[in-house]
Amino acid sequence: MFHGSATTQISVLKGCYVTIPTLFDDDSLEVNFEGISRHVEFLIAGGLQEGTGLILPGRRGRRLLDDVDCRTDRGGPDGGRGGGGAVSRVPGRGPDDQYRRGGRTGQRPGNRGSLTLSRCPHRSTFLTPRMTFFEYIQAASQAAPEVGLIVYNTHWTSMGVSEGMVERLVNLPNMVGLKWSSPGDNFFGFERVIDTFSEKLAVIDNQLRFVTSHMLGARSIELHICNHWPEWGVRLFGLLEAGDYGRVQRDLMDVVEPYYRLWAEMETYTSGDGYLDKLCMELVGLPSSRCRPPTRDVREQFRDKARQMLIDCGTPNVV
Repeated sequence: MFHGSATTQISVLKGCYVTIPTLFDDDSLEVNFEGISRHVEFLIAGGLQEGTGLILPGRRGRRLLDDVDCRTDRGGPDGGRGGGGAVSRVPGRGPDDQYRRGGRTGQRPGNRGSLTLSRCPHRSTFLTPRMTFFEYIQAASQAAPEVGLIVYNTHWTSMGVSEGMVERLVNLPNMVGLKWSSPGDNFFGFERVIDTFSEKLAVIDNQLRFVTSHMLGARSIELHICNHWPEWGVRLFGLLEAGDYGRVQRDLMDVVEPYYRLWAEMETYTSGDGYLDKLCMELVGLPSSRCRPPTRDVREQFRDKARQMLIDCGTPNVV
């Protein structure tokens, strides 16, 4: 990543927005930093670089960014630059990180990360979450004006970020990105926010409506498929940029829809996030693990279905 103005930071928020799962040791449940680093190198080798993708680890995976920075900046054994540009890394923050630290973003001296992600707190966290959310985002903005802020609308677990809240957030000088989805009963709410604010910040489509959002000015797409097949994601984003929207929608139905259909089935067995990503990674020979409890281990229950889904979608290197 890099330092720069808000305009420069917005420009790098482009391509496949890849949220990587945190890997654990199955016995101790300690974070497997080496496995995560190998996964990041796989993503870079698959074509994720500045302009085609961004990589986002969770809070527990943030420490790996320094290690990956060192290796990619010196053009390590795999080059680390995927054909010309260093990949952008975005460290995640928990919903109350800024609040607990009095607005501090936790950037260490020498940490090159210049973007960070925050999401609205869970409904049970505050009595007035919209106001409190704005206040601690504002505090983070003031405490670290050089750090670009990306806000994630998790309306399914929180009060959500309204259009009015976005209108307030865009006035923060270092507000650069919005990872956006909206409830299904909010008629044209998804489209209206993109249409209104896409010239002021980078919108990341987190609703799988890639054709519509791209036409309205969104710059990035949340794409779990990239975790096990980055080349496919880079190609899909290229089709969006070329305006080949019919092909994009067909590809979404052929590859992304089966993935989410299996995810929906898994949700009847457990809850959480990342379990299908990890299973798909295992099935293409990447480091992987179970999710930590209380999420149940889905691997034995769904391995055969996941393998067949990957094969049917044309995924390479399925084992």
